[in-house]
Amino acid sequence: MNSDYSDRNPALGALYAEHIAAVAARHDHALEQAGASHAIIYSGNPRIAFLDDHHMPFKPNPHFVNWAPLTNLPFSYIVYTPGEPPVLIYNQPRDYWHVVPGAPDGYWTSEFDIRVVHTVDEVAAHLPEDREKCIVIGEINDDALAFGIERINPTTAINILHYARGIKSQYELAIMRLASQRGVAGHSAAESAFRNGEAEFDINRAYCKAVSHTDAELPYGNIVALNEHGAVLHYTNFDRTPPADSRSFLIDAGAQVHGYASDITRTYANGDDGLKALIERMHIMQQKIVAQVRAGIDYRELHIATHKLLANVLVDAELASGDPDTLLETGVTSAFFPHGLGHLLGIQVHDVGGFMENESGTTIDPPSGHPYLRLTRVLEEDMVLTIEPGLYAIDMLLENLRGTPAESHVNWKTVDWLRPFGGIRIEDNVRVLANDRENLTRDAFALL
Repeated sequence: MNSDYSDRNPALGALYAEHIAAVAARHDHALEQAGASHAIIYSGNPRIAFLDDHHMPFKPNPHFVNWAPLTNLPFSYIVYTPGEPPVLIYNQPRDYWHVVPGAPDGYWTSEFDIRVVHTVDEVAAHLPEDREKCIVIGEINDDALAFGIERINPTTAINILHYARGIKSQYELAIMRLASQRGVAGHSAAESAFRNGEAEFDINRAYCKAVSHTDAELPYGNIVALNEHGAVLHYTNFDRTPPADSRSFLIDAGAQVHGYASDITRTYANGDDGLKALIERMHIMQQKIVAQVRAGIDYRELHIATHKLLANVLVDAELASGDPDTLLETGVTSAFFPHGLGHLLGIQVHDVGGFMENESGTTIDPPSGHPYLRLTRVLEEDMVLTIEPGLYAIDMLLENLRGTPAESHVNWKTVDWLRPFGGIRIEDNVRVLANDRENLTRDAFALL
């Protein structure tokens, strides 16, 4: 693994203490509102496949990762008591069947009172004696793992923590820049594989090699779509054989560093000048949207503004005719662009809290007619989010326009031209600033 991602990275270590202080303050508030004295954050445990003895890939509790950059430490706990250093109960089983976690080491260790255990039964001795004053945060699928604590994921505390996670610390931002750089290296390798005429399966392997991830380590399943497959929004099938003609390539793929994700999409043409021009129009449109990102903007309004900009692209590309308001109101833009503009990004790719109006858990609905928008909040400084407009030839959605007022606004001949290319999506990861923005993705491409 590249040394820039090392657990000994001094730049990350310098920021980590401030991050822990911020996380602790959030938990102080959550505990006070929940009427509890101790938070027990469980890392999680692998699940066993039904009727099998095979474990599925381990996905850690994001609340645990928010405290410590430990993404492969099952059956472990963090015990936080306000005013005291957090206790890390570090499970290091004695096991000759599997590789076990090594000794705790890295920039993060100085912030914890670390207690190594070798069995789950040893955990109880390190928990607060008064279980009634504790809450557990995490997925408990076996009562024994709660050690008699009855309050598991109380809504009051969870809402506070989820709402606060929308704002990233300087430590988190530093990690997410590294995740963007790592993801961009994969995108470069994948584009080269596409230019060489390789199959989707082999393009994905080139990506994983470049980011030094197994498939299970990716923050989400890569979307590697050649030609018409680009019209399937979550295409993850990976044909093993190259198509006779690789006309277009849509890749939506990310990487992770210390549990924090990047989420990047690019679309490429191979020889068709019309598609190249349309991809360039989408890049220009996407950057116009990014330029509107700043604190105080209602993301719902940004989503609607995107549809109006897309209407102009559809008209310019002769895919549709009509003014932006008409194409939006008749559902033409939604047929070409059915998903949301983006979402919060962090430990989880679709990070929590995107619909929350406040820490009490009040939610904000997406705009009418746009049910798939995953972020409805007013943007705040140091949020990180995606901006990912798309344009696709999805037969099912376009056919739904037949027999409606929208039908006459669609240029069906140009739609036929677009179908063999599937679609276009351009996605950047963007940090919100007070009166500006930081584009983590474009900066990473520039560094490359």
